[in-house]
Amino acid sequence: MTDTAAADILADVHRGVGRILLNRPKALNALTADMVVTIDRVLAEWEHTPLSAVVLASTSTRAFCAGGDIRTIREHSLAGDAEASERFFASEYRLNARIAEYPVPVVSLIDGVCMGGGLGLSIHGTFRVVTERVVLAMPETGIGFFPDIGASYFLPRLPGAIGMYLGLTGHRLDAADALYTGLATHFVPAEGLDAVGDALADSPGEPVDVVLNRLAGRSPVAGSRLAEVRGDVDWAFGAPSLGEIEKRLRHLDTPWAADASAALESASPQSLEITHALLARGRQQTLRECLDTELALARTTIRTPDFLEGVRAALVDKDRTPRWQRASLGGGTLPS
Repeated sequence: MTDTAAADILADVHRGVGRILLNRPKALNALTADMVVTIDRVLAEWEHTPLSAVVLASTSTRAFCAGGDIRTIREHSLAGDAEASERFFASEYRLNARIAEYPVPVVSLIDGVCMGGGLGLSIHGTFRVVTERVVLAMPETGIGFFPDIGASYFLPRLPGAIGMYLGLTGHRLDAADALYTGLATHFVPAEGLDAVGDALADSPGEPVDVVLNRLAGRSPVAGSRLAEVRGDVDWAFGAPSLGEIEKRLRHLDTPWAADASAALESASPQSLEITHALLARGRQQTLRECLDTELALARTTIRTPDFLEGVRAALVDKDRTPRWQRASLGGGTLPS
């Protein structure tokens, strides 16, 4: 672990509650390889410590975690250093699995932006607390990648076809939508978020759910825009193929369907094919099987022109005009 990683991750145990703070605010807490290794090491050490809960949070109000440091992955690919990228993904997915199987409740306090790898840190934990400022998304198809960090496990397990919709389009969810889908478990106003750790420490014998409900504000879930279009989401994105999804969206001819169509049109065709096949299969796999499949896919995808071009357009030059190669990976074939 480098000194930089130590500064980027702050960890301590306070009255029986483990606390891990993401502290790379200028990069919206984008996860570096060192940060992933540090979190994993801390959690491994704490498995032998008597804790009532572990809290994951951010020192910034702008972001919980904007994802993995994907620009560095692109740099590795351009430099021909595929092994560095593979080490990053392998360690990140190992951390996702550890969080999912952790012996005490992991409570993520999600304020601001939480995308990609940020969802990998939070969604696999027991409780996901969101504030009114939250923005959740899996935007990978827009950068020539695919929803990873176990998304092929948790997205297909959301109600109806919501997971397929989110995975293909990268649609951004607010607090109401996050609660409606089940990606979030509790709503606490931003001003009350700092009190969560102390409340858990004050009540070590109580179920975490009860403690969080005491702190909760009035849930905004009744205002979920996703709930309003749920029938259309399930019909369109429950279609058996990408072509049929696009056909059904055109048939609906609504503002929501037009937005969804535009999102698909702007995404990498290669990424859409991979994602559709991945999520369809993921419903019948365990989390560890999904992570193994994703790792095999990541190895090949980060070498493709669409990935290099997608990251360039979104994160390097930031011109937002990727020029996709209209080629597929054999019609969405996945590694066996």
